[in-house]
Amino acid sequence: MKQFHIDLEYGDIGKYVILTGDPGRVPHIAELLDSPTFVSSKREYVCYNGFLAGERVSVLSTGIGGPSAAIAVTEAVKCGAHTFIRIGTAGGIKTDVKGGDTVIATAAIRQEGTSDHYAPKEYPATADFSVTEALVNAARESDCDFHAGVIQSKDSFYGQHEPENSPVSYELLSKWESYLKLGVLCSEMECAAIFTVAASLGVRAGALLHILWNKDRQKLSLPDTESFDMSTTLSCLITALKRLIESER
Repeated sequence: MKQFHIDLEYGDIGKYVILTGDPGRVPHIAELLDSPTFVSSKREYVCYNGFLAGERVSVLSTGIGGPSAAIAVTEAVKCGAHTFIRIGTAGGIKTDVKGGDTVIATAAIRQEGTSDHYAPKEYPATADFSVTEALVNAARESDCDFHAGVIQSKDSFYGQHEPENSPVSYELLSKWESYLKLGVLCSEMECAAIFTVAASLGVRAGALLHILWNKDRQKLSLPDTESFDMSTTLSCLITALKRLIESER
C-alpha cells in the first residue's frame, strides 16, 4: 500500500535515504549517484533513486520544517529505509562559523514543536554516532572548513531573522544570546524533528549543513561571504555515505 504523503510503498526506495528540504534540489543531488531515476512527486515530497557503491540510495525532499520532515521519515521507514542523512542549508550562530563552511550536527536544540509529539522535552535530539563519524571522517579528508557540534532547530524563519517584529522578541533575543554563549554552531528548521523521529522508530539519522551566512559576524563587522554553492558539502556527503555503505556490506 502506498504511503499517504510521499506516494511510495515498501520496496520503492533504498535503505539509505538522503533528505533535503527543497524539492528542487532532489534531481541535482541524484545526479551524484549512479543511474539516477525519478520515482515520485506528491506535495513537497519528490523522490529519486540511484546507486552508490552498488547499493540503492534514495533522495527524498521533506519540505520546510519539522512537521513535513517527520512525515517523510516516518513514511520512508514504512517503505524500508533505515538510515537518513539530511543535507541542507543553515545560518551561522557561533562567530567562528562563516558563510561557505560546513556543519555536521551532533545534536539539535529542540526549539520546535514536532519533536514534542515523539519524546519528552528532556530527551535530547542527537544524531546517530556511526553516521556522524562517517561524515566527520569525510569532511576531514576534504578541503572544506567544517565544524561538528550542537545546532538549533526552530519553527520560525523570521523569528530568527526579524525577531524585533515579534511580540515575544525579548524571549527570542535572550535565547539567541544564550546559544552564542554556549557555542551553538548554526540554526535551521528540520534536524531536531528528524533526529527525534528516527530515534523513536529505531533508525539512524545524521545531518550535514552548508552555511549560507552568519548575520552575527556581519553585525560585528567581521568578514562573511554569503555562499549558495553547496558542492563541497555535497561531496562530503557522497563520500561519507559511500564509505558507510561499504563498511556495512
